[in-house]
Amino acid sequence: MSEKTGYIREVVDELKNKVSWPTWQELQTSSIIVLVTSVIIALIIFVMDFVTGINGDSVWKGILGFYYDFKK
Repeated sequence: MSEKTGYIREVVDELKNKVSWPTWQELQTSSIIVLVTSVIIALIIFVMDFVTGINGDSVWKGILGFYYDFKK
């Protein structure tokens, strides 16, 4: 049992004294970067899906699907 409590004390000590925690400003900046990147990637995937029409059995064929139907 003393091994477990010693381990927990070491973990708490390391988290308090040895870990380099980001400042509030760094945390906000990183969060904004992640949010903007996520929105950009989601928009890219939406545009790719819109153009190709890969939606399963839906009515929308995508721009390429209408183009190929028009050529037939």
